[in-house]
Amino acid sequence: MALEKPSDKESEYFARKEYERLKALAAQQRAKEEAAERERRKELHHMHCPKCGGDLVEISFRSINIDKCTSCEGIWLDAGELELVLKEEDTTVMKRILSVFK
Repeated sequence: MALEKPSDKESEYFARKEYERLKALAAQQRAKEEAAERERRKELHHMHCPKCGGDLVEISFRSINIDKCTSCEGIWLDAGELELVLKEEDTTVMKRILSVFK
């Protein structure tokens, strides 16, 4: 029984399929590595002061938990916390501070 040589179209089809499979595998591997890198960075920087690298502790200001550095005593707000502070402290000074960030 003689084996038939695959046609050029068949060879091209299977080569394209193999290329697509390898490309998808590479994309999956890249996504997995990027997720691992994001997690590594998060663990490295979580609850550390962005200014001096000191440890951050949560302190309560009214009903809002804000982060304070134990080294430089800087105060750090998470997304949306400045607006919550402004609702609690509706003063002209705080409104002026907020206007700087708009």
